Amino acid sequence: MSLDLNELCKRIILLDKSIRFAGVANMKGNMVAEAYREGLVPLLTKQETELSALQAIVKMATRRTLEEKKLGKIIYAFALYEKLKRATIPLMNENDCFLLISFELQADHESIILHKILPLVKEQENNNR
Repeated sequence: MSLDLNELCKRIILLDKSIRFAGVANMKGNMVAEAYREGLVPLLTKQETELSALQAIVKMATRRTLEEKKLGKIIYAFALYEKLKRATIPLMNENDCFLLISFELQADHESIILHKILPLVKEQENNNR
C-alpha cells in the first residue's frame, strides 16, 4: 500500500506555523502532492514550483555519488533564500520521490525537520507497510 502523499503534505503543514509549503515531487520535478499553509500567497507559480523542485532533485542526485559508501545516506538538504528556507528530503518508501518543505525565515528548520517532520514521515511509512 502506498503512502497517501496528499495526506502527508497536509499533516506536515499542521506541524508548525512556520511551515509554508509541503510537496512531493517525482524525479522529473512533477509535483504529485502538495499543500500550502492556509491563507498563504505562494511566491512561485505551479510551473516555477516544479522547475524549482527539479533543480533541487538534480542537486540531490549529484550528492548521492558519495552518499552511502563514504558519508552515509542523505537525511535532508537545505537552502536558505532571501525570502524563505527550503529543505529537500528523500522519501524512503516511495520510488524516487522527494519531499520539499518551505519555511518562514525565522523558523528553527532543523529542529522542525528532525523532531516533527522526519518522525511523521517514518510513522506514515511504517503504517503503510
